[in-house]
Amino acid sequence: MTAPQDQPPFVDVRMRGFRDRAQVDAVLQLLDARTAALLGEVVPLLDAAGRVLSAPVVAAAAVPGFVRAAMDGFAVRAADTVGADASHPVPLAVVGEALPARPFAGEVGPGQAVRIMTGAPVPTGADAVMMAEVAREEPGGRVLACEIVSPGRHVGRVGEDVPEGQTVLPAGRKLRPQDVGLIASVGVGTVSVVRRPRAAILVTGDELLLPGSLPEGYRIVDSNSPMLAALVGRDGGVCLPVRYLPDRYEAVRDAIREADAEVVLVSGGTSVGKEDHAPRAVAELGELAVHGIAMRPAGPLGVGFLGPAPPGAGPGFPRVVLLLPGNPVSCLCAYDLFAGRVVRRVGGRSGDLPYRRVTLPLAAGVTSAVGRVDYLRVRVTTGTVEPTAVGGASILSTTVTADGFVLVGSDRGELAPGESVDVWLYD
Repeated sequence: MTAPQDQPPFVDVRMRGFRDRAQVDAVLQLLDARTAALLGEVVPLLDAAGRVLSAPVVAAAAVPGFVRAAMDGFAVRAADTVGADASHPVPLAVVGEALPARPFAGEVGPGQAVRIMTGAPVPTGADAVMMAEVAREEPGGRVLACEIVSPGRHVGRVGEDVPEGQTVLPAGRKLRPQDVGLIASVGVGTVSVVRRPRAAILVTGDELLLPGSLPEGYRIVDSNSPMLAALVGRDGGVCLPVRYLPDRYEAVRDAIREADAEVVLVSGGTSVGKEDHAPRAVAELGELAVHGIAMRPAGPLGVGFLGPAPPGAGPGFPRVVLLLPGNPVSCLCAYDLFAGRVVRRVGGRSGDLPYRRVTLPLAAGVTSAVGRVDYLRVRVTTGTVEPTAVGGASILSTTVTADGFVLVGSDRGELAPGESVDVWLYD
């Protein structure tokens, strides 16, 4: 990570507007330069799914650790089945059986067979397993081989799944359920994973009611905090209890300072209104590196750094403060592109957008503005992309009815009908 830059002079944009706006790419580069994965912690396998490895996993034992049957049937000497078919079966004497963890104690000799179950050790002398489906057991301890069995057939060799000492999974891997199962199979009971980043969500606004309330009078219900908490959880973070703050400078400043988290998300209070106190608070407490970006929506985004981070973050790791616009669509956009990138990177994941991307043609042209990135909500119909009819930053329902979004680059003033675009799908 690079060292913090000299704190630029604070510019109060309240009731004045933004004089300059940072380019989106520059903000992303700044976040990447100033963030890195947290230190590791050791967790048991039952808690490991979905976590990111901070160290590689090495097989403590070979899998399988012994020669075992891969089918139910009979352990045989392959040479004894030469010439066998359904019309001319070869008789073999059944001299015992092998079960999982209960091997046959003797040795399979010429003309002999041992009844064996899947996963049981293959007895000495046998070099193949004849499936039960091609054998016909008879009274008197005989089995008829009705098919030729080749050497090594249906026999699992030592280490054919995983050799002892092999690196099973590399550092940086997000563990899936099957990954955890494989780790268990090689004799490893705990893994070192990146600590889950903690996110403090601070919601500002005298007009806001707690989630679960009914709107009343001129007050509205806060929708950002439940949305942000869900997004942080999706990206591998842990949310501290949400704090709701009045529009008072001291309250906002003190809450940011007291936030015991690697990532601080401030919802609202970052634009040009009289009561937008968050940028000044960050500038007073640490470094306000960005305030205002060339993007619609999410233009009032702010990025700050406070140090040091809580224990466990690693040497020189700053607390990252993301000032997210209060309008819910702007908040969602700003989280995914910027705040979410921080949460994902700090948690050891890729900072890239966590959505599936498809390329489709536009059903209609789109007008944008050169020098600004546009977050365009779209619907996918009959293999084409159509912008939603309503695009306001406060109309959260458009992100629910939309199938995804298109990012119109800052170098484009318009997109033509039929032009292929990348669509990031919400689902």
